Amino acid sequence: MDEQLKPLRESIDAVDRELVRLLNQRAHLAQQVGQLKQSNNAPVYRPEREAEVLRKVAALNAGPLAEGAICGVYREIISACRALERPLHVAYLGPAGTFSELAMLKQFGTGVAGEPCASIDEVFRLAEAGTVDFAVVPVENSTEGAVSRSLDLLLQTRLRILAEVSVPVRHHLLTQSGSFEGIGRVCAHAQALGQCVEWLNQHLPGIERLAVSSNAEGARLASVDATVAAIAGENAATLYGLQQAASHIQDDPQNRTRFVVLGRQDTQPSGRDKTSLILSVHNRPGAVCHMLTPLAQHGVSMTRFESRPAKMGAWEYYFYVDLEGHERDDKTAPALAALRSVCAFYKSLGSYPMEA
Repeated sequence: MDEQLKPLRESIDAVDRELVRLLNQRAHLAQQVGQLKQSNNAPVYRPEREAEVLRKVAALNAGPLAEGAICGVYREIISACRALERPLHVAYLGPAGTFSELAMLKQFGTGVAGEPCASIDEVFRLAEAGTVDFAVVPVENSTEGAVSRSLDLLLQTRLRILAEVSVPVRHHLLTQSGSFEGIGRVCAHAQALGQCVEWLNQHLPGIERLAVSSNAEGARLASVDATVAAIAGENAATLYGLQQAASHIQDDPQNRTRFVVLGRQDTQPSGRDKTSLILSVHNRPGAVCHMLTPLAQHGVSMTRFESRPAKMGAWEYYFYVDLEGHERDDKTAPALAALRSVCAFYKSLGSYPMEA
């Protein structure tokens, strides 16, 4: 068998040598791009360009590697090359081991320095103060809906949405022993507890459920107290030395959380974009229908429509709206101009590449 494998291994070694040469050639080109960006005071992170590269790579892929595998490899290549221009610092809801950290790594790759924060408010503050380059925050879950605190802070912030990234949520019950024995309390973020409520009702009825700042914080608590079980992902289990007492306990097997990347720059059109807005109208009959009429007239599709209390009077609301298209697109721009004219309040959170 070794004799049969030898020529195949030699061919793989030859391919590896060529890959390393080409990767470094790409890195040299990226350094030249970085020098031009620096001389023109242009941003290091260009989400629209990175989205374009990944779409081209996906289109070129003929297998046998899956599209996700190819894009994953290229995201790390992009990340390593970007780091040659300048290492980026990204804030996320910590501690290490959260789905927020996973979203950061999925979007930026491992060539960034992550800054774990104790709260979503702190994530916003660090990015607003310029302490970090970018922030990653959760905005909605497919099971539990909107992340209210993120939506409230988006209303107040001057930061812009630069990209979106969704992460499959795979919850596991984690303990020190890997069993249910001795469990007196289950600790997790309130969203995670809500996403696993049916499983908890069936398998751990009567056990106290304590909402904590993050799933990783629940895992940390479980790592120091054998009576605590955490609900968290595999990365938290590895980080805190815990065992899976039960796997995939989320009630919805398709459960996903959507995150957005926040920064202080605007993105250019990528050819397949989304625009996020916050709107309000005067409280009168037909006002919401009237507000949305310009979108229908210009053929602009909504992908999300969410209402939040305005906290400034009875029955006043802000509407969080996602639209297909970049705010500079020929079709989208006039629709937004008409929309602005009929709204009592209008705020653009930014346009950004639509996730594949």
